Amino acid sequence: MNRNEQLCRQLPHQPRQWLVTGAAGFIGSHLVARLLKLNQSVVGIDNFLTGSRKNLEVVNAEVGDAAWARFHFIEGDLREPAVCRHGCEQAELILHQAALGSVPRSIAKPADTHAHNVDGFLNLQLAARQAGIRALVYASSSAVYGDHPALPKREESIGRPLSPYALSKRINELHAELFARCYGMSSIGLRYFNVFGPRQDPHGPYAAVIPQWIDALTRGRPVVLHGDGETSRDFCYVDNVVQANLLAADWLTRNSSPASAQIFNVATGSRTSLSQLFNLLREELLPRFPALSEIRPHYTAFRDGDVRHSQADISRIQEILGYGPSHSLAEGLRELLASHRPTMD
Repeated sequence: MNRNEQLCRQLPHQPRQWLVTGAAGFIGSHLVARLLKLNQSVVGIDNFLTGSRKNLEVVNAEVGDAAWARFHFIEGDLREPAVCRHGCEQAELILHQAALGSVPRSIAKPADTHAHNVDGFLNLQLAARQAGIRALVYASSSAVYGDHPALPKREESIGRPLSPYALSKRINELHAELFARCYGMSSIGLRYFNVFGPRQDPHGPYAAVIPQWIDALTRGRPVVLHGDGETSRDFCYVDNVVQANLLAADWLTRNSSPASAQIFNVATGSRTSLSQLFNLLREELLPRFPALSEIRPHYTAFRDGDVRHSQADISRIQEILGYGPSHSLAEGLRELLASHRPTMD
């Protein structure tokens, strides 16, 4: 039995109060569902800027009304200190997922990115300190590796940020280090690598590539590929991210003294080009949509701020937290496609 399986057996007998920020978002809603299924009580915060009430309705249906009764929702914005204080009042552990994501959006609106990602994070840290919470797990990003060319990406080696979004996540990591050193607040930052899974919004100008392409392929619309197809990513299924958050929170409850600020990559440790991803998606969908055999992507210009190649070294999170990816890219895609059964328009 691996560490994740052990923890999922232990948690139902150890109920605690969790705060999940960005609770109505893609990753946040998956964390809320998993915690409620494990007999935990959860306070969720979201301003619905990128999150969705529909996601919370799906979680309610998934966990049942009895478990849903252990969920308390606060509609609010982390840029407001009072919202952060309210969320932290009863919390023992924090899983901070709220952010204004997307590299292209951050280049278009750098001030918004800073306000939501940096000011919101600092407000949450201050509220947690005031409430006496000494352990915080927060979402960082592989974007912090910036222009550092080495592969795979190791936590100790980062380059210059290539976007305001990357900079905001790096600033949060530095804030976490400062709060450990000055205020005794332990934290773990999780550098996510290209997360995908159910409930990820395929629409809008800042949609991630996998939901966007699935939506296009199943509706007979053009698939837009930025660049030459050789750009590569370490695509990580959302269940792997949920696992990493729970393992990180568990580690902090057992190792929060002396205070420290840890950073871990969260990924599968593999690399897939966009051309390979397109072919894999098409192959998975062909049994239901035979016409896709003739579909080819539409190539367009590279996007500003995009890293050319990304692949994680996950040895550190495996060794220290006991993390082990439950889903490869192919396994995650199969589960994702089975979960919503897309239909051609």
